[in-house]
Amino acid sequence: MSLLSLALPAIRVYWIGFRVVLHQLLRRLLRPGWPLKPVFPLQNGNVAIVTGGTRGIGYHTVKYLARLGMHVIIAGNKEKEGQETVMKIKEEALNAKVEFLYCDLASMKSIHQFVQAFKAKNYSLHVLINNAAVMLVPERKTEDGFEEHFGINYMGHFLLTNLLLETLKQSGTHSHNARIVTLSSATHYVAELRLNDLQSSCLYSPHGAYAQSKLALVLSAYRLQHLLTAEGSHVTVNVVDPGVVNTDLYQNVCWAAKMVKWMTGWLLLKSPEEGASTSIYAAVSPELEGIGACYLCNEQRTKSADVSYDEELQKRLWTESCRLVGIPDTAP
Repeated sequence: MSLLSLALPAIRVYWIGFRVVLHQLLRRLLRPGWPLKPVFPLQNGNVAIVTGGTRGIGYHTVKYLARLGMHVIIAGNKEKEGQETVMKIKEEALNAKVEFLYCDLASMKSIHQFVQAFKAKNYSLHVLINNAAVMLVPERKTEDGFEEHFGINYMGHFLLTNLLLETLKQSGTHSHNARIVTLSSATHYVAELRLNDLQSSCLYSPHGAYAQSKLALVLSAYRLQHLLTAEGSHVTVNVVDPGVVNTDLYQNVCWAAKMVKWMTGWLLLKSPEEGASTSIYAAVSPELEGIGACYLCNEQRTKSADVSYDEELQKRLWTESCRLVGIPDTAP
């Protein structure tokens, strides 16, 4: 095992991060006042689930959707923080319909329990936003034995989405599709997906594992859209790249990166509110009605990594993911 093989994933991730930050800075300088806040239609009690909605991008996504009149369920693994977030949003937005349900994406048992609790409420489900994530954590496993980046960022959301899929299908209509919004990141451009080592057990790099989980999310989203389209379901799936955002996700970066973030984050990084803008756009914009399999950045459609369009890789990942979480793969 060479030092280069260990360092290469980190070099790739920081390189792509630098490029995104530079683009964000140029955008600010060339377009004063960006980002502008668009006006979206009221949601009239439509129901949304947002994972990781107690802080950062997720919190601002929940707050904005609630202000549009959407009934938002925060799915999170910290009960006290979740209830405090609900109270805070209700104080800031009068008549906001927000509630918290416990869901630990590191536990398949907890995800099943969350879905059971949600379905017991007999709600429709018009929007599912797979927002929660961990980043650059040291090597460790979830209670189900998955590498933590892959287990939480990808497998947890894969299982959650599939368990809620029937409710989404029943809620979508020809004129108003239900929507699945999955947050990835620019790191997927430099990721490698190793189907024979999805748990990164052969050569663990937190940067490589994080990037792989984000690529897996894009591949899976495109595969799911293909399956939904083939069966004529009124559900769309899109992927969001929020950019480099000033959130708590960076607590595991190296000390030099932390220092740079502390000194320049106010200028170079998006605020969490700015980072939430593309998630909100994907969730409610009329421009995306009936449109899926898009990779969205700064409220614009763009091209994801070439490998993400590999239909055979999408299919193989989907089949393996179904096996890992114990659900049937009924796709042709």
